[in-house]
Amino acid sequence: MQKNDPKIINAWCMYDWANSVHALVIVSSIFPVYFSAAALNASGGTGLIDFFGLSIKSTVLFSYTVSASFLLTALLIPICTAIADFTGYKKRFMKFFCYLGSVSCMLLFFFTKDTLNFSVLIFALSLIGWSGSIVFYDSYLPEIATEENYDRVSAKGFSMGYFGSVLLLVFNLSMVLFPSFYGITDKGMPARISFFTVGVWWILFAQIPFKYLPSANKGKAQVENWIFSGFKELVKVYGQLREQPYLAKFLLAFFVYTMGLRTVMYVATIFGSNELKLPSQSLIITVLLIQLVGIAGSYLFSWLSSKIGNIYALMIGVAIWIGICAGAYYTTTAGQFYIVACAVGMVMGGIQSLSRATYSKLIPENTIDTASFFSFYDVTEKIAIVLGTFIYGTVEQITGSMRNSILALLLIFIIGLILLSRIPSQKVYRFGLQTKAN
Repeated sequence: MQKNDPKIINAWCMYDWANSVHALVIVSSIFPVYFSAAALNASGGTGLIDFFGLSIKSTVLFSYTVSASFLLTALLIPICTAIADFTGYKKRFMKFFCYLGSVSCMLLFFFTKDTLNFSVLIFALSLIGWSGSIVFYDSYLPEIATEENYDRVSAKGFSMGYFGSVLLLVFNLSMVLFPSFYGITDKGMPARISFFTVGVWWILFAQIPFKYLPSANKGKAQVENWIFSGFKELVKVYGQLREQPYLAKFLLAFFVYTMGLRTVMYVATIFGSNELKLPSQSLIITVLLIQLVGIAGSYLFSWLSSKIGNIYALMIGVAIWIGICAGAYYTTTAGQFYIVACAVGMVMGGIQSLSRATYSKLIPENTIDTASFFSFYDVTEKIAIVLGTFIYGTVEQITGSMRNSILALLLIFIIGLILLSRIPSQKVYRFGLQTKAN
């Protein structure tokens, strides 16, 4: 396939537009607020809910659900990507996970305090569908663009995702704030409709990349035992990965700082709701601010990487995260929370976009096993989310305070910064180090 084709690149970016509404509406804004309210009602005001016979704090259940979802995804994805690379069915797998996630979002329309346990499982499936489709989506980047354009194309995808998700959130937010305008009298109905619209939006706009992205990225001789052949493909890619020292070092650093970054994404709204007691409208508007600032942040870090190299730009981003955690620990008012949220928006998308581009640069040139290579990236990210959310929930469970969990995240970012500093950046490569620039 011809690289740097504007039509293909725009179609690829549209999947960010399609799926990012899940990250915004389901993960970061309306769903966590609705979940907290439904769990409080189901618990009779105690905050402890009966989850299939297990009495557990609602905020801890939320963290553990995220952990379990991404653990299952981490187990499934390497097998799926290896099979996809061997058979050439990358797009089929991407469609499967896309439809799993979007339909799960639609089913959350039936989320009430009486269906809480069922809805938690559906929420978990939506996470599996979303994260599963992303690895196949990301793996197209080295196929559609040349290396010098990775940063720009990756940033464009993230910025389109931010912009598209903001549009849907504004509509959903209007229902939440002004339900009478839509003739809605049920207090919980606006949120439930929002969940349904996420699924519809996701499916509809995903048809654009599904139409233009290639159906088969490689495809080898067909065999009956796909799973066995998939495992062989995975072992081969793992051997190639071990031969790339800077790729392995980057994955380790990425693993650590992603533990903190993605955990913040999943628990920030819960922190504002339960620790700061902010009203739901304030929390949703805060998330909206994060998205708007994130559009600029994605392009800012792309520009920064062009000036100082990807690794140095990532180190700056992680250093800012350390400051964010320190600020969040001392946050007590809504105004302070808004300031921290804007800082989060500035670095959230920028670091994610730059991490994806950096990994694309570090994989072997002209590789055709892109899905399998990105499965290691995705599994690293998912296990990081599992451990990060588990650590966050466990620290809160033991100490009874989310603020102590924030201190744990601060320590994680410090370790991530140290690990990044061990990787030579682009400036070093120019002075004779014989390896690829990152």
